[in-house]
Amino acid sequence: MTSVSHSRPLLADLRRDVAELEETDIVRVAQHGWDKQDLVPFWFGEGDRSTPDFIAKSASDALMRGETFYTDQRGIKELRDELVAYTKRTFGISVGDGQVSLVTAGMSGLYLVMDMLVEQGDEVVVVGPVWPNIYSTVTIHGGTVRDVSISLTDDGWELDLDQLFAAVTDKTKAIFINSPGNPTGWLMEADQQKAVMDFARERGVWVVADEVYHQLVFDRDVAPSFLQVAGPDDRLIVVNSFSKSWMMTGWRLGWLTHPAALAPVIAKLVQITTSGVPQFLQRGAITALREGDQVIQDLRAQCLAGRDIVFDRLESWPMVRAARPKAAFYAFFAFEGMTDSLAMAKRIIDEANVGLAPGSAFGPAGEGYLRLCFAASAETLNKGLDRLEPLLGIGADQRRA
Repeated sequence: MTSVSHSRPLLADLRRDVAELEETDIVRVAQHGWDKQDLVPFWFGEGDRSTPDFIAKSASDALMRGETFYTDQRGIKELRDELVAYTKRTFGISVGDGQVSLVTAGMSGLYLVMDMLVEQGDEVVVVGPVWPNIYSTVTIHGGTVRDVSISLTDDGWELDLDQLFAAVTDKTKAIFINSPGNPTGWLMEADQQKAVMDFARERGVWVVADEVYHQLVFDRDVAPSFLQVAGPDDRLIVVNSFSKSWMMTGWRLGWLTHPAALAPVIAKLVQITTSGVPQFLQRGAITALREGDQVIQDLRAQCLAGRDIVFDRLESWPMVRAARPKAAFYAFFAFEGMTDSLAMAKRIIDEANVGLAPGSAFGPAGEGYLRLCFAASAETLNKGLDRLEPLLGIGADQRRA
């Protein structure tokens, strides 16, 4: 058989929006410093402790029992029941079995949401600065992002609701809100959530709420949830994850809370993508929900201590501007005169051997900022801050010199 040679590049055969999809600036920074010895990595959204043994053992025992077969696409009934119970005791909201669906990570769940909602030409209004993957999920489905930025004030990060509502057009399919927020730690209060939900209901627009940090708050027991201001048939989908609160980032487990009418649609989409989460991993998730409250409390205490270690230093550096966050585990800080945060993050790797995420990764409002994840031990935080201080702790006169 004679082979036929084609001069057209292989990538030219791919969908244009896929071939042209850019890597995030967080990954670019990580690629720059991935192989450096003794680097202090503050660039990703995870701590330096592995999943607690009792959660891992639950999954391991299930694996050894042979729980390795296909399962219900939306999660086994026992886990869905636990998610219903968790929602009730955490938020005081009663949801039915048909309103919760297990997904392969919160990220996979968000992609699935965009599968359901976004078509060519649709718009999604996104409150930023925000973690970068939301932009990619909208773009790859043919949609367009309309950015609305929160602002750093003397009282912390604030959102202008009038600005948010003005961004909604006849093409808007959804409003995406991440609260508690990554990278800022901004928290949307219940009165603003109600106003957003009322507006969305009137306009027939979906609200997609990323609430994966709902347990990691420092001034109350739990963050407000959109579930508390919405009815069961409202156009609301809440994205959650086991990754942060139970230190299960590598497990890739999340869940969606949604109108019951979406359950069969979600099941079909799971079937043609992942076919469902392995049952032995679901056993670990059940154990986390049932027995993991102390894990959350310990992590919250560690993050609060970490926040104060980091901000005690940042606030003493004259060229740094930041606000102590109410939630999540990030310091998102501006450095005076910095106009290229990606280049600065690479420089910090080269000169200080510390990995930070560039603000440019988090949308148009993020440039000029750097993100540091403080979900680490005091020893690790102080080690990294000691290295950063000669570079970022300087005054304007030193920088000019």
